[in-house]
Amino acid sequence: MTEKNIAVKIEHVSKFFRLPTEQTYSLRTAMVNRFKGIKGYREQHVLKDISFEVYKGDFFGILGRNGSGKSTLLKIISEIYVPEKGKVTIDGKLVSFIELGVGFNPELTGRENVYMNGAMLGFTTEEVDAMYDDIVEFAELKEFMNQKLKNYSSGMQVRLAFSVAIKAQGDILILDEVLAVGDEAFQRKCNDYFQERKKSGKTTILVTHDMGAVKKYCNRAVLIENGLVKSLGNPSDVANQYSLDNTVMSAPQAVVEEDPAAETQPVQLEVEHFSAKLLSRPHLMPEEEFEFEFSYELLKEQQTHIAMSFIDLDTNVGYYNDNSMDIEIKEIGAHTIRYRCSFPYFNQARLKLVATVRDNQKRILAFLPEEQAPVIFVERVKDDRLTESAKDAATGLLKRNGKWM
Repeated sequence: MTEKNIAVKIEHVSKFFRLPTEQTYSLRTAMVNRFKGIKGYREQHVLKDISFEVYKGDFFGILGRNGSGKSTLLKIISEIYVPEKGKVTIDGKLVSFIELGVGFNPELTGRENVYMNGAMLGFTTEEVDAMYDDIVEFAELKEFMNQKLKNYSSGMQVRLAFSVAIKAQGDILILDEVLAVGDEAFQRKCNDYFQERKKSGKTTILVTHDMGAVKKYCNRAVLIENGLVKSLGNPSDVANQYSLDNTVMSAPQAVVEEDPAAETQPVQLEVEHFSAKLLSRPHLMPEEEFEFEFSYELLKEQQTHIAMSFIDLDTNVGYYNDNSMDIEIKEIGAHTIRYRCSFPYFNQARLKLVATVRDNQKRILAFLPEEQAPVIFVERVKDDRLTESAKDAATGLLKRNGKWM
């Protein structure tokens, strides 16, 4: 991809904030502390050498848990924050919508707020004139535009603020956690708008925790963890990695002491050709067992195992299985493992397998490609009443090889 086709380029961006650890009102104490090397603050590193590119026409998703650095990155892209290191290059007019209603004045009318917000986004009065009718029509607030904003309901304010952002004629649109705005009818309208924008060739950057939206709208995505890029590329792969990380982190695990410097070290290729295939029929009853075969090649002698879960394709909820299988692989070379499981606590479900190869420190060495992930169908049982044993299974554990994990 040439430089002319890049809308946003993030190069080695780092950002930290100084958090005070003590407060002193004495100049003498402050000077003594300075000579002793006591700064009175600590540095919280939010972003650590972030690099990726957003191409023109991309619908690009940014994922990550709360506190991972997503919003800080958006504010750097929007030139609200300045990075300590690195730089961001923007090619095109950028419209940033970090928080709903920021810059709106409740004492002004809806019309006045549209023009004021447009000016804050960098548009001239003439440019806002050209966009005004589209903004009002999308918000469905024509009869209220001459009323003060403080008389609007919260839903009306949200619709107006969101409409200003998405109808502004910018080349690059940045949206931070705004897909749940408005009522159901307004959300359907937003969905139609996003589908149209995907075809328009304009660039959109979306931060969200909605994995369904990532898979539906985005053509590329990035996952940020602890201020670093963890996964970049296919949105389904990135979304599944995020879902898997969340299911693993929400389950009880043994405490593992980690090397603080380890997260900054580049990961060398240690596993190749990780794949999975379904050996049983894809449609089975809840009490019947599905059988999978995993294969991968280990390039370095070390203890490895397969961690896995299943994603419900209808709800996008991850169902957690134990973070390891009984079989551990250590020797260099190609290996094949078979796995059996059943789902007695489901009446009906469509489930996709998500799996990784990990070492004994739970570090991910390989991720099962999206296109190779088997999909299975658990058929509805005739009796909707679940047995007591099935209710016990609903804790999230899977039955495997005749015993509970």
